[in-house]
Amino acid sequence: MVSMPPPTLRSLTLPPSWLALLQTLRSVFARASTFGVFVLLATGLVARTSRRTVVGMLAGTGMAAVVSFHSACRFFSTHVWDTDRLGLAVARQVVTRLLPTHAPITVAVDDTLFRRWGKKVHHAFWTHDGAAQGPAKLGRGNRWVVAGIVVRLPFHSHPVCLPILFRLWAGKGTASPVELAGEILTVLVDAFPDRAIHAVGDAAYHGTPLLVPGTTITTRLPANAALYAPPPPRTGRRGRPAKKGARLPGLAALAEAAVWFTGTVHRYGRTDTVLIAVTNCLWYGAFGDAAGRLVLVREPDTTTSTGYDLALFTTDRDNTGDRLVERYAERWSIEPANATATQLLGVGQARNRVPRAVERTVPFGFLVQSLVIVWYATYGYHPDDLAGRHATEPWYGQKAEPAFEDMLAKLRRTLVAARFNGVRPAQPDVHKYRDYELACAAAAA
Repeated sequence: MVSMPPPTLRSLTLPPSWLALLQTLRSVFARASTFGVFVLLATGLVARTSRRTVVGMLAGTGMAAVVSFHSACRFFSTHVWDTDRLGLAVARQVVTRLLPTHAPITVAVDDTLFRRWGKKVHHAFWTHDGAAQGPAKLGRGNRWVVAGIVVRLPFHSHPVCLPILFRLWAGKGTASPVELAGEILTVLVDAFPDRAIHAVGDAAYHGTPLLVPGTTITTRLPANAALYAPPPPRTGRRGRPAKKGARLPGLAALAEAAVWFTGTVHRYGRTDTVLIAVTNCLWYGAFGDAAGRLVLVREPDTTTSTGYDLALFTTDRDNTGDRLVERYAERWSIEPANATATQLLGVGQARNRVPRAVERTVPFGFLVQSLVIVWYATYGYHPDDLAGRHATEPWYGQKAEPAFEDMLAKLRRTLVAARFNGVRPAQPDVHKYRDYELACAAAAA
């Protein structure tokens, strides 16, 4: 069993598996006391079932009498630690534990808004909010660019996104979300020089800042995009060679003249047969003279007048068309990851206002979310995990795989089970309650 280094936390009993996972992040923190507060707050965020403010995180562990509220607040506002270093440490655990050896890393990129009020909240602006109700997609708060590693878990039919790196948008006149996403990709390339990195984003993520050496980008193509043929061969004459070829016709005309082939793609938890057409081209207005490909997708029973259902542009010229379609479908995994962080883990509920606290609290919550998934996939999963839920909630009878809510509940039960050793008076017999028995087994792992 791994011991808890900070003296103030020695009375906190944690499952060896959870503590061992957190210990892999020890080198991020300069002081043992700072790491101890990190362990405390990460565990409190998991254990807390109501409001997850900084006070709530501290209350979630029942250690408020040992660690002061001011110490917890200073962890975000003044203590020495870096969100990029912590995110990369979590990313290494994701890559090492959940991806095959030497497999490429798929990175989904998106931005999301955490609504905040108050004139003194750091970098809170009126900006686009895709989750807003009504036609005016506006909201005031902190706008975050989030990048997550997409993995496929053996017990899950859908790809899962684990957020690992973040950038806070600083308002108009500063780096755009696309430029911030380019910064994130640069950090990832430096951290994983031996891995191919494939980024994927929605239609908003296009532009030369995303042309990071060692990475590719796949994004949705707007219907009015101006595409060009690849540059013609050099003529040998004096002068600058042509950077692009002739202007290509519109997407509808390209779809009509394209050569389609049948592909089988695994997307959105199912296997589909679709028609795919691939054309080498340049999207000069967005990516300059960077070589790329147009990927058109058509469903077999489509009735669209354009001749295609989905148009993608990618700088990946090595993978097949069906793999590129699957990769773009994997982009969707970051949407439920953002929603899960807000709805189930309470990310964004902290009410801090000073710059460093605002810049750290949301990434901290996202990274705890990723750690929960890593813990469950490595130590916590058991085929019987859903049996108890099927018994108590029969409307989930068709539910065959755990969601993040189930992973979080399993870790919470494991944290509770770690505090008990054996069966004592007024304690349940572990063999009478299957959920508790599984939690005890996970706590002893």
